[in-house]
Amino acid sequence: MKNILKLISILGLVMSILPPLLLFFGEMDLESMKLWMGIGMVAWMCTAPFWVNSKTSEN
Repeated sequence: MKNILKLISILGLVMSILPPLLLFFGEMDLESMKLWMGIGMVAWMCTAPFWVNSKTSEN
């Protein structure tokens, strides 16, 4: 379960970082950038707290 949350979190970060770059290079319009950044932000904020500061068990 934790690995799935990490994957969704990383995808959320990518969706928050990539759209401004695409806008800068003229590959995306402003409204699409806002939409994708919003989705990425929600994905990151909803999944990251469950694994970012969790302690790992050492054997």
